[in-house]
Amino acid sequence: MNKTISIGIALVCVVGIGIILFGKFENTTQSSEIVSGSNVEIRDGVQYVTITARGGYFPKNSVAEAGIPTTLIVKTNNTYDCSSALVIRSLGYQNMLSPSGEEVIEVGVPTTGKLQGLCSMGMYSFAIDFQ
Repeated sequence: MNKTISIGIALVCVVGIGIILFGKFENTTQSSEIVSGSNVEIRDGVQYVTITARGGYFPKNSVAEAGIPTTLIVKTNNTYDCSSALVIRSLGYQNMLSPSGEEVIEVGVPTTGKLQGLCSMGMYSFAIDFQ
């Protein structure tokens, strides 16, 4: 029994260290800061805000224009963590994102203020500040 417990503890430690190291590597490859509007594009009178979901949401903060029809595009690529369970309370949106692909979410015509999205556990979040 002691051998089994020791092996179990060793496995948990190895997996935990792997998750920590993998998470740090993932977060260093994607910046949580943005240049205002770098992920925001207006085409044919519609504003598109693009967010990437994997190990969190990137960029964490975006600035977009209020009063313009807006579509949120959430991109995933081998996303199997809790950021794949997206909740946007103000839109009544709650959905599991596919592991790889794009989820298109119609925001409507937002007024001035912030739109916040988060994972179902509340660990990861993003905000779009409509100005």
